[in-house]
Amino acid sequence: MLAILKKEINTFFATPIGYLVIAIFLVLNGLFLWVFKGEFNILDYGFADVSAFFLLAPWILLFLIPAVTMRSFSDEKKQGTLELLLTKPISHLNIVLGKYFGALILILMALLPTLLYIYSVYQLGNPVGNLDLGSTFGAYLGLIFLAATYTAIGIFSSTLSNNQIVGFIIAVFICFLFFIGFEGITEFTSSTIVEQFGINYHYKSISRGVIDTRDIIYFLSIITLFLLLTKLSIKTAEIEQKNIIKLGTIVVGLFILNIASNYGYKRLDITKDQRYTLSKSAKDIVNTANSPLIIDIFLKGEDFPSEFRRLQTETRQLLEEFSNENNNLVFNFINPLEDESTRQQTIQILTQRGLTPMQLEVKENGKATQEVIFPWALASYNEQTVSIPLVKTKIGASQQELVSNSVQHLEYAFADGFKKLLTPKAKKIAVLKGNGQLEDKYIADVAKQLGEYYLIAPFTLDSVANNTQKTLQGLSDFDLIISAKPTEAFSEKEKFVLDQYSMQGGKSLWLIDAVAMEKDSLYNNAGKNYAISRDLNLTDLFFNYGIRIPPALVATPYSAPITLAMGDGSNSQFQHLNWPYSPLVTSNKKHPITNNLNLVRFDFANAIDTLKNNINKTILLETAPISRLEGTPREISLDLVTKPIDPKTFKNETQVLAVLLEGEFTSAFANRVKPVRLTNTSDKSVTTKMIIIADGDVIKNDVIRNKPQELGFDRWTGKLYGNKEFLLNAVNYLLDDNGLINIRTKEIEVAFLNQEKIVKEKTKWQLLNIALPIVLLTVFSFAFNYFRKKKYAS
Repeated sequence: MLAILKKEINTFFATPIGYLVIAIFLVLNGLFLWVFKGEFNILDYGFADVSAFFLLAPWILLFLIPAVTMRSFSDEKKQGTLELLLTKPISHLNIVLGKYFGALILILMALLPTLLYIYSVYQLGNPVGNLDLGSTFGAYLGLIFLAATYTAIGIFSSTLSNNQIVGFIIAVFICFLFFIGFEGITEFTSSTIVEQFGINYHYKSISRGVIDTRDIIYFLSIITLFLLLTKLSIKTAEIEQKNIIKLGTIVVGLFILNIASNYGYKRLDITKDQRYTLSKSAKDIVNTANSPLIIDIFLKGEDFPSEFRRLQTETRQLLEEFSNENNNLVFNFINPLEDESTRQQTIQILTQRGLTPMQLEVKENGKATQEVIFPWALASYNEQTVSIPLVKTKIGASQQELVSNSVQHLEYAFADGFKKLLTPKAKKIAVLKGNGQLEDKYIADVAKQLGEYYLIAPFTLDSVANNTQKTLQGLSDFDLIISAKPTEAFSEKEKFVLDQYSMQGGKSLWLIDAVAMEKDSLYNNAGKNYAISRDLNLTDLFFNYGIRIPPALVATPYSAPITLAMGDGSNSQFQHLNWPYSPLVTSNKKHPITNNLNLVRFDFANAIDTLKNNINKTILLETAPISRLEGTPREISLDLVTKPIDPKTFKNETQVLAVLLEGEFTSAFANRVKPVRLTNTSDKSVTTKMIIIADGDVIKNDVIRNKPQELGFDRWTGKLYGNKEFLLNAVNYLLDDNGLINIRTKEIEVAFLNQEKIVKEKTKWQLLNIALPIVLLTVFSFAFNYFRKKKYAS
């Protein structure tokens, strides 16, 4: 076998044709990846990976490998040496393997110079080395398996004719059929099983950096099949029936092996951030779908910028993982604006449905044009449909940050959408009333959002005075209570009921204003008002739980602007002016509630002091590290906007505005005379949670003409703050039993190229990746022929 292998390699490199074939492969790859404009251009793509090469290579190898293998047996047949070869004291299988491995080594030698692409992307990464080597290794492994499969097909095809060209055409046809043909057949059938017979299905899986035993078994099965067919085909005598039966038995065995591999397999995600490994909670949710779960993704179109092509790819790959977990999930990529005649009508319909479009700038031939896309998905299950946002926006985020945030958010976005469809509402939320909390219209937007997950209802504490026991029993039916900006003091009985609710394990979300001050109260002739402390009679309750909210206002220059009409009469204009009492707060990136969260806007917020006790405290939101506290009572005037902000008046410190408390709470009424007699009271709680936010306006949406607006949206600046997402995450965390919210902490890094370096050194890297492989091939050819002549001359 080794003698045949060496002969194949020597024969290939003995003529210029061998070098020409490899040179064409390298030049085509180099031009498409580094020079030609298009979706394969690595420098234009902007991301630090070589996925473009692994998309392009199978198509070039589709022609290169048949060109290498076409002479393997057809030449032997044409020259009449096949019969002589078969009489040698070597088995037919060894002859086939010698030819096969000889051709495969040649292909691997052709792939060797492409490692330059890895080096180039590694050096061009931002920072240098920002490349997922695990994913790259998996992609090369997939390419080697694909090349090995093509080679087996090519070797077999060369036995079918003594004409090399005919062998080449047959090999290209069979390789094309196995690579993409089965996918084409799938489009005409309702089953995806046919697609799994194709090479591309398994190549796409393994080339992402996911090593799956099902894919490896598939490739080895196809290689074995065609090598056995080759062995059978080179026989000069008539094929005996027992050989056909033996081959048929092996084929059936391979088929059964592939089916069995779907029931017992191992899967290894070797990507750096485990991006293709679904979390347990996401798997549990999608596996509850026992009928078709249809996903329509509106991310299909021509001339997408590279960032959205990447988002499209990541979305497809994630949904493939969900589909592999449960084959009831079916997804389609749709271009809703493909039909120009109904374009405007479609935009209007989708917008009315709440799918906000995005304007993209598309550059082509030096010209920039504006395109509209809808970065949304619609998931449908049993005649119910939910919308799933694919883009995660952040105020001030660059295009690269937009892509990173969106990719990181994808798994949670889809799992969250599936949860709405597949999980019946079970948890109950009580919105407390009776202490001057916000009216329903001011919390309508967040209540509507929460209603998609939970059963939500108002609950008044007025009955505490008459029947305290019944009030506690009624409150205990709820899993979570929300008190949104109470303005009237709680009685001792009400506090006792709320305290015992927590002792029984009830969760709570408090949005508290310790200072009475409203922005609307400034819009008077004087343009000013007084901020005074607000006594809610909750100080001892919160103090016992481990926090304190002093009656002082938080001021910081890093805040949302206030919009005022400046000027006289008809010359007045609305202007966005600095206003230190609307802090824009940053989040704790390590916690699932606040990870990858947009800025949250506060209005006349108070600070939270944390106290030492046995309760675990997590700071969720805090101001920028330049702020001050202003005591009350204090005059607040709109004249402040006309004065420049002096940084010297602020301290280099942050102010805590939202805290998560977790643990076993001690009752605020322990070792005290109880205000009312209740049965089954407790001085120590079971493990529970509560979140305290030092501003009631965080949950308050605007109301225009008696119509609630979207929470967090500033109609004057057009910016959307993260208030609603923060509150939704907070509630989901408090009530989440299956850990779905923890998906938000999964870090998925999107690696980018250094654009400044590309601009300066573009020609250098283009020459390196096109010329150097050819130079190396030329040096190899001279060295090979020199030693070959020297050997035979001696």
